[in-house]
Amino acid sequence: MDIQFNTGNKVDGDARMGAHVEARLRERLARFERRLSRIEVHIRDTDGTRREGPDGIEATIEARPKSGDPIAVTERRESPEAAFSAAVQTLVARMDAVFGKSDRLRP
Repeated sequence: MDIQFNTGNKVDGDARMGAHVEARLRERLARFERRLSRIEVHIRDTDGTRREGPDGIEATIEARPKSGDPIAVTERRESPEAAFSAAVQTLVARMDAVFGKSDRLRP
């Protein structure tokens, strides 16, 4: 599973943050790893103020299964870390629903 991490020009996306994002994704999505080819993470400032504010940072995560349609989630919070954490939580719930349903349909 490849992980691609991107930030907008108003969000500090240093190597430490990139390493945190990758470690957290690998930890939370370990049980889905054999089904996924790629994960893309985009974090951007939506209000353009370069400071933390309520719902001013948006994190979008798109998971690309090896078969099937991409699964994307978006969350907005006050900081990049909070937005990313909320998006990961939503993605795990969505993947549980999608893959859980397909597992129940298999003979």
